[in-house]
Amino acid sequence: MAPKDLQVLDDVDRKLVVLLQRDGRMPNNELARRAGIAPSTCLNRVRGLQERGVVRGVHADVDLAALGLTIEAMIAVVLRREARASIPRFAGIMTEKPYVINAFYVSGSYDYLLHVACEGTDGLREVVNDLSVMPQVAGTETHLIFEHRPGRAVGE
Repeated sequence: MAPKDLQVLDDVDRKLVVLLQRDGRMPNNELARRAGIAPSTCLNRVRGLQERGVVRGVHADVDLAALGLTIEAMIAVVLRREARASIPRFAGIMTEKPYVINAFYVSGSYDYLLHVACEGTDGLREVVNDLSVMPQVAGTETHLIFEHRPGRAVGE
């Protein structure tokens, strides 16, 4: 959900957000230098961005294959009409599954897109089977991910 006061970001805040997206572990002194502000100001600004929910966290970019997760896929999920009232519950169930990297509630022909990672094709088959037997799921469609390239920082 977008922060309510997003429109009050000034150019310095926006610069900090872009820099943090590129490298969330950048030391405060370097972040301040690149943003053109004092380190104490930078620290206060970053804390403010966190408190307002603009910066929600810092995440590691992990090589999934190094963890043995050699197959990634996007699985489109259609929920049964009578299960639509349980959409928030479905999202909670999905984000607890060890194979789900991201769950997207979407518009269009599908209700959810699930970004999953598995140990080979047998693992992917188990994931699809797990989803298919859920009572709220009407159907799935699986799309293999051959390559992923992150986009540029938002706001850049």
